[in-house]
Amino acid sequence: MAYSALQSSSYGKDNVKFLKVKKDPQNPKKHEVIEATVKVLLEGNFDVSYTDADNSPIVPTDTVKNTILILAKTTEVFPIERFAATIGAHFIKKYSHVSGVSVNVIQDRWVKYDVNGSLHDHSFIHQGPEKRITDLYYKRTGDYTLTSSIKDLTVLKSTGSQFYGYNVCDYTTLKPTTDRILSTDVDASWKFDSKKLGPISSIAKLAESGLFDKTYQAARKITLDRFALENSASVQATMYNMSTEILKAVPEVESVSYQLPNKHYFLFDFEWKGLKNDNELFYPSPHPNGLIKCEVVRDSKAKL
Repeated sequence: MAYSALQSSSYGKDNVKFLKVKKDPQNPKKHEVIEATVKVLLEGNFDVSYTDADNSPIVPTDTVKNTILILAKTTEVFPIERFAATIGAHFIKKYSHVSGVSVNVIQDRWVKYDVNGSLHDHSFIHQGPEKRITDLYYKRTGDYTLTSSIKDLTVLKSTGSQFYGYNVCDYTTLKPTTDRILSTDVDASWKFDSKKLGPISSIAKLAESGLFDKTYQAARKITLDRFALENSASVQATMYNMSTEILKAVPEVESVSYQLPNKHYFLFDFEWKGLKNDNELFYPSPHPNGLIKCEVVRDSKAKL
């Protein structure tokens, strides 16, 4: 009598890091850089390695690591959506027993800075902890999902946020306000419509056209602009408006998701000292924070 059965499995390599310098052919001292951390997980006919201690089908994780680095050296890695597609296609083509590949690429934010009135050709500032991320899941059938995201973009505004009219019960202690600090660590993602992108082989051409960089730039700008300009009724309302604007701006995006922690700042009470605190001095709370999430999809009946 069998007591167990392997339901699912995947394996691969995580935390494969590299920094690549891209040199301008017209000016070898003019550079762009990308620093990335890559994770690749393989699915397929590997069951016997788990159930029968038979390692014969295993592509060693060290091989997975070497493959990532060789592809980083020999292929174009800008933007990361193209590099993820290159990795996924490689493993499906090279190993007939691999049925699916998951690729996660996390890109650090390095930006050039101004020196004597212009951006320096090869000097950069690291704007961490903000990351640009892409996730690809590619199957041998040709089906794939491609999602990109911005993570750990920390923002704060000192006014222009309110919260009132919420449900009140005998457990409620929160006081309504029409003026508060709003701060969050942005985790925004957008899923591309693979039907509009076409087969995975088309991703390189779309990358050359600028689709993925333009989508990233649009999503980041919309997030920052809406955060700053909207007199926010709630985190929920603001994140929905952000999502809708991204869907309007990029027809190739199928859905947009946000996860926004509401990082609380509490007003110090100085009444005991006879001092008025007119939204000037706050306590950054280390205690539980709100966490608000949503996914917004296209309304097939709406003309966005």
